[in-house]
Amino acid sequence: MDPTLLRPLGGKHSAKRDRIVDVFLRQKGHVSADDLFEQVRRQNPGIGRATVYRTLQWMVEAGIARKVDFGEGRSRFEPSYRHPRHFHLICTTCHRSSEFLSSDVESLMEEVAAARGFTTSQSVVQIYGTCEECRTGKTTPTIDGATTELLFARDALRMAIATERSGLEFYTRAAGLTKDKRGRTVFERLAAEEGEHLGTLEKRYRELVATDPQLESRPTFLFFKGAASGLFASGAEELRKGVNDEQALLIGIKCERGSHKFFKRYGERFEDSEGKQVFLEFADEERAHLDLLIREYRALRERQGRGRSTRAGARPRR
Repeated sequence: MDPTLLRPLGGKHSAKRDRIVDVFLRQKGHVSADDLFEQVRRQNPGIGRATVYRTLQWMVEAGIARKVDFGEGRSRFEPSYRHPRHFHLICTTCHRSSEFLSSDVESLMEEVAAARGFTTSQSVVQIYGTCEECRTGKTTPTIDGATTELLFARDALRMAIATERSGLEFYTRAAGLTKDKRGRTVFERLAAEEGEHLGTLEKRYRELVATDPQLESRPTFLFFKGAASGLFASGAEELRKGVNDEQALLIGIKCERGSHKFFKRYGERFEDSEGKQVFLEFADEERAHLDLLIREYRALRERQGRGRSTRAGARPRR
């Protein structure tokens, strides 16, 4: 990443500042001002401590860095530019932090800010307490900057797999309910695609967890309640109540649109990684399915319109 690209409009160019930003963006996890100074000094002995401190403050104000307090008597910093807006659980005994990201927390913060007419520049959520290891003595894997990317990929694949499974159930059920031959063929085609994609995602997941024997036991990083059980689960429930062909297509459109928006929205927030790739690939797939369902819905309405006109004795539209 070129640090000059992160300079706000009107910001003065500084070669020293650019070098400090470059070093900072390459750090893993959370660094203190002193940690960053030591890293910078190894590469650029001529840059002083005060310059590093001023640059850190500038990065916080510019939205490049987040300032966090782990209760250890000094602030730490982490990159915020194109990094997940995550939150921290902080143990007041050992001062270790564990990261998580929650769409529910984000939505609540956005809702509160909008209700107050408040424009948010950055947000930091820190929950203090006692970790399981300090409370019980049981050693547990933690989440930090070094493992976040791997956990994001794991949880992204889990959500994509859950969504494919719920989509497979939805389209299989919809195909069985649909009386219109063409609509049934569309649902059968989508069910087949969901099954194929599910197999591919499950293979990717197995390959990912094989890289780290502790990966599956590490705590959850992405807390997305709706996606955890599959974004088509609610649609499958609606089908169980009994619907006609047109309603089945509309439910499928609603599910695909929601899934596309969800994966695209969160995929675009992250730095290049496997998790980002999973989200954006899935968003593209859902977009293609959405377009297919919309075309079929319009075609069904047109066929229904021609059928009504024919039954009324009018000439069918061509």
